[in-house]
Amino acid sequence: MRLDKLLANMGYGSRKEVKQLLKEKAVTVDGTVVKDAAMKVNPEQQDVSVYGERVIYTEFIYLMMNKPPGVISATEDRYDETVIDLLDPLAQHFKPFPVGRLDKDTEGLLLITNDGNLSHNLLSPKKHVPKTYYATIDGIVTEADIEAFRQGVELDDGYVTKPGELVILQSGDISEIELTIQEGKFHQVKRMFETVGKKVTYLKRLSMGPLVLDEELALGDYRELTEEELALLTAHKES
Repeated sequence: MRLDKLLANMGYGSRKEVKQLLKEKAVTVDGTVVKDAAMKVNPEQQDVSVYGERVIYTEFIYLMMNKPPGVISATEDRYDETVIDLLDPLAQHFKPFPVGRLDKDTEGLLLITNDGNLSHNLLSPKKHVPKTYYATIDGIVTEADIEAFRQGVELDDGYVTKPGELVILQSGDISEIELTIQEGKFHQVKRMFETVGKKVTYLKRLSMGPLVLDEELALGDYRELTEEELALLTAHKES
């Protein structure tokens, strides 16, 4: 890889700005000052440093976000703030995107990455990736609803959902539930409850496949996946 491309890819500026770093003798390769922008380097085998700080080459980034309400799951939008807008400039430099989507008013777990292959595997209907949600429901959720969801319900457009696992945490005028589904149809959780005559008043995604929301993340905050979390996702990707 060309030295200027490596440094530009890792957020050290444009190609022009990288050339200025080279002119300033700020860049070393294996301890030797380098001025040639076209020099071929192997960042996994060589020590490339800027102002004495080693450049850690990263091709992909994997971020867990606790998505806040009012923000849309998109890379850009003319009117609304997006989850990408919440990232710092260095993370944005990698041109990441959300894996799947959460509705604008839905909170919770969102994976953001630039690994298209991983994203495809997590979203592929053939993979049957489970997604678990916590919700509050306006209405009494019953055993009959559990059975209906277990069988699959017909949505307003005629689509019949795959079986869902509904757990009642608290039943009353305002019920609390957890629901695990293997699909991601538009407004699916809300539409499933509308089918049984009830309304979702709050919705939060707790997990997606092997990835579980870090409850220490405040709304709008994010962090890199741990090695263990990434290993779980990689194992799922290869399964």
